[in-house]
Amino acid sequence: MAKTDKQKAKKWKSRAKALQAQLDALSAPAAPAPKKKVVIVSPLAPKDGFPLLPAIDGVDFATAQAGVRYAGRTDVMLARLAPGSVVAGTFTRSATRSAAVLDCQAKIGLNDASQGAAILVNSGNSNAFTGARGWESVNALTAAVAARLGIPANRVFTSSTGVIGEPLPHERIESALDGLVAGLKADGITDAARAIMTTDTYPKGAMAEVQINGQTARIVGIAKGSGMIAPDMATMLVYIFTDVAISRAALQSIVSRMTDRSFNAITVDSDTSTSDTLLVAATGKGPALTNMRTAEAKAFERAMGDVMMNLAHQVVRDGEGATKFVGITVTGAANDADAKRCALSIANSPLVKTALAGEDPNWGRIVAAVGKSGAEADRDRLSITFGAITVATNGMVDPSYREADGAAYMKNAELEIGVDLGLGKGKAKVWTCDLTHRYIDINADYRS
Repeated sequence: MAKTDKQKAKKWKSRAKALQAQLDALSAPAAPAPKKKVVIVSPLAPKDGFPLLPAIDGVDFATAQAGVRYAGRTDVMLARLAPGSVVAGTFTRSATRSAAVLDCQAKIGLNDASQGAAILVNSGNSNAFTGARGWESVNALTAAVAARLGIPANRVFTSSTGVIGEPLPHERIESALDGLVAGLKADGITDAARAIMTTDTYPKGAMAEVQINGQTARIVGIAKGSGMIAPDMATMLVYIFTDVAISRAALQSIVSRMTDRSFNAITVDSDTSTSDTLLVAATGKGPALTNMRTAEAKAFERAMGDVMMNLAHQVVRDGEGATKFVGITVTGAANDADAKRCALSIANSPLVKTALAGEDPNWGRIVAAVGKSGAEADRDRLSITFGAITVATNGMVDPSYREADGAAYMKNAELEIGVDLGLGKGKAKVWTCDLTHRYIDINADYRS
């Protein structure tokens, strides 16, 4: 064959090969579209949705999409506090808490109310268990926020929530700061509540108003939390703002007391987060509280407690995979500490929680949880109730109890379990949820 014929044959062979490749591509099945995670809103979510929260004089909010972990969603929140603001807080006592938590703990008592302040929060990455890199991120972000807002770095509080053990790409957050500062506005708290979510199925907010010296004082708060909830101070992340003029010491005292009754009385899965943070800021732009023994001061504390309890309950209602919201009351304990120890033992028991999920009135699991709690107990004095149904008295099944009644009660979405130890006057109440297979699904897919 002539050389030119060989060249022509090679050329046609190449064309045929290219054409066959095109045909193969056309006949091949299309590549699957990227999976989009579907968020199933908790059936226990507030029916009226996110509340309409009033603006607090002295606080502005902004949010941004920094791409910390998630694409196409807001994941950073900035709150700017006016000069004169004081900040109180409580934090996780976990031995493996994050650099952001440690930094906030070091700063919380150094407040100079003459200076402004700021709170910067990111979701998607907890900046926990990241060694020296964690401190590098915290220092870089606090310095960057301070420079842009003209405040000292020790007046900038940061929080991070999300996956543990991965370095925080803080440069992405720094790149978003100019837009955040430019976008600060008084009515941005709803967007802020969404920006701090991770596995939450809905944003959480609450408010209260109280009269002080003839003026209306306002309290608003937002929270995030759904899993890894067994607080040792607060919940995962909570931010509360009020316009009341109050000393930092008085505010801290109120926050600490109310925390024990609310956020320290909830559990979803018995796991305490490395990032638990509660910050409460008072801007001083509203009515003043100078005497904490007055009726107005007590009303303010009750209102603050109401906001904190509302948010705490919302966290439980959004427990990962939850279908039951459960209050557990223990009375007749030797002391209040024993009562709470017993209540939490019941609330954290996988056997109790799965029985609740299966709508099984298995009171034997409650007896076992009482026995393992470490609280003083006497089997023959123990009584149990499901709502208004008496299940057991004096260590035995009550003669009036019918299993069918217990089973019917367990079908309710909201349940009350009562235990009386018959030993003393100690009492406590905690709140929890059931444990379903969806909890496994959510956490197995968390890092993907």
